[in-house]
Amino acid sequence: MLNTRPYLLLLAAVLPGLTFAQGSSMATLATATVELREIDLTWPAEGVIEAVRQATLAAQVPGRVVEVRADAGDAVKQGQLLMRIDAREAAQGYAASQATLANAKANYERTKNLHEQKFIARAALDKAEAEYKAAQAGAGAAGASASHASIVSPLTGFVAQRHTEAGEMAAPGKPLVTVYDPKGLRVTSSIPQYQLAAVRASLRAKVEFPETGKWVDAVKVEVLPAADPRTHTVTARVVLPENQPGLIPGMFARTYFVTGKAKKLLVPAVAVLRRGEVTAVYVIDDKNAARLRQVRLSEPLAGGFHEVLAGLTAGEKVALDPVKAGIVARPVQ
Repeated sequence: MLNTRPYLLLLAAVLPGLTFAQGSSMATLATATVELREIDLTWPAEGVIEAVRQATLAAQVPGRVVEVRADAGDAVKQGQLLMRIDAREAAQGYAASQATLANAKANYERTKNLHEQKFIARAALDKAEAEYKAAQAGAGAAGASASHASIVSPLTGFVAQRHTEAGEMAAPGKPLVTVYDPKGLRVTSSIPQYQLAAVRASLRAKVEFPETGKWVDAVKVEVLPAADPRTHTVTARVVLPENQPGLIPGMFARTYFVTGKAKKLLVPAVAVLRRGEVTAVYVIDDKNAARLRQVRLSEPLAGGFHEVLAGLTAGEKVALDPVKAGIVARPVQ
């Protein structure tokens, strides 16, 4: 005998209002009541995740990159060696400065002894002292230049990008590697002038990550005190909670700035069934029968809800698992 059940289920998915009676498993279906709830009114803005603590390290001495110890994605610790530059010229300069310092020091001490014995004038001692101090400064600068051949991480975190390959020439100011601290992330968004007062009045926001469907509450909202004269928008920095797995700088996020409160008719997002252009829910009536009803909903809201724009009234019950409701329900004869 031909099994018509799949065709009936398909028919139910595309025809809102089709009624089902109680099946053997209907009693196990979880339901939720459609009700009015007070929610935050929000204004959405697209943004980009960035690290609060991020540093792009650049070369300070010229030379060839002879060693690379970290690549993009590697975990690093503060003070860890990331790259080494062949700065033999700087090293030779440091050695020469040490020799000059030793000579200037000896000359100053001899001149000081001669001055104490009244063999030379005070002017000669002042000159020797000035030469000694200049040699000390030169040695310090040469030592700093030599130490710049080793590129170390200024923070504990991850390597975001490596800009230079081993064997390439490094020049002062050339970017070498970018590191960031994953514990502190924020989302940067642009706010138009007409929304600025409402955002500043609340300074609260919720952040959605569309790729994963995850929502988080912002720890802090900072609105910068200057506007872009070309776009007439103001930059807002939304600080995220620490240690958010799966988030990295450069990812897309959507920020919902809280602008007020209002009561809305809500339905859980998990109760919504989508088939092509049809959006529907299974409504459970007082006889425990499931009715597939087409509805019109808002975009997803924080907390896993949709606002009901049409199709449902307060107090009605909906199945939280619409797929299971469609399977266990039995068509009315």
